Amino acid sequence: MVSSSWKRTLGNVRSFVGNSLGGLRGGSSLASWAVAGTMAYFLWVKPARDLKREQEEKAALAAASDRYAYVEKRKPIPDRQETGLIYGKRNESSEPSKDKS
Repeated sequence: MVSSSWKRTLGNVRSFVGNSLGGLRGGSSLASWAVAGTMAYFLWVKPARDLKREQEEKAALAAASDRYAYVEKRKPIPDRQETGLIYGKRNESSEPSKDKS
């Protein structure tokens, strides 16, 4: 009796999955899903990726073709107080002051 319970449950699950997939069983179901997936890829996914790549290429070309863009040619000089090269009290003006009243 116990074994028939799980067999019935398994059969119900298989029936539900089969019906949710359109009622097709076996190789025809797999083939139809493969065709649908291929069509979805070529109709939606691939064009979206191509459009994104094309927009990125246009943006890169536009950035490279700007002759008057500012380009930093020297490394900035680090602040010796912030990097610890000069010892002493750090400048704490960037933090908000706390009033004790």
